Amino acid sequence: LLEAASDFASYPGFQNDEAVKKFLDKFPLPVIISALQCKGDVPSLETTLVACLERVFNTKYGASLIPQFMSFVQVGLQAESQIVRRLACKTVSCFLENALVIIYPLLLDCLVNSDELVAKASTDAIKSLAKYPEGMEVIFDNLASRCSSLGRIRVLSLIVKLFSVSTTVASTIYNSNLLSLFEAEILNANDMLATLSVLELLYELSESPHGTDFLARGTFLQLLTSTISNTSVESILRSRAIMIIGRLFSTVKTVLNVLGERMHDTDEFETAVEALGQIG
Repeated sequence: LLEAASDFASYPGFQNDEAVKKFLDKFPLPVIISALQCKGDVPSLETTLVACLERVFNTKYGASLIPQFMSFVQVGLQAESQIVRRLACKTVSCFLENALVIIYPLLLDCLVNSDELVAKASTDAIKSLAKYPEGMEVIFDNLASRCSSLGRIRVLSLIVKLFSVSTTVASTIYNSNLLSLFEAEILNANDMLATLSVLELLYELSESPHGTDFLARGTFLQLLTSTISNTSVESILRSRAIMIIGRLFSTVKTVLNVLGERMHDTDEFETAVEALGQIG
């Protein structure tokens, strides 16, 4: 076991799922864990087995086995050995990262293709997982592009709710260009009710603690202004756009007040005037 684990851990290339399966067929995880817990006085056994297990759990196949050995992870987190504790921490990380790849699409499928109660439960679960944003862009974007109008509205509603979780999550959503999904729906003039729903969601987003800050960065001001000035657009849509733009301009007003205060400083007067000129 020691020799095989050493060879596996020190292999210079990438160890894929097939290689892990082959290794574990010869040395099952219970055998390796038992040897790690009863290492005795064998030199370098603990270091070698820990390095070996790290590479095992870093694969999708290895991570899929972690739930069967959660008792080992729990014991490892309380072990006296620092390298075993480190292994336990990394094992938890591997489990979460790989589990999310499977769990997120299933939760989103429940969100889009189920009744309202299931959709709400799915939303609550995803909000709890929002601190692990890996893959959010691809999952949301692909799902929104292929689902029904109701499904797209539910996805956008989820994004709004995630936006309020924290500034970090809001930044992730913004940097992932997920707000462009709202723009695409507003520009789609084929479904007035869907457009109204999106504007309602944008209004809800503008009410979140940092919603207006992120909305003001994009092209929403221009898009909303075009909606308001377009007389062919339904009155109810223009009214909702007016309400949203009013909220966004509350942030602009704060900026203008700050710039106005800086005009009393002779060193910053010219810069403040130039900034106001840029704003128009």
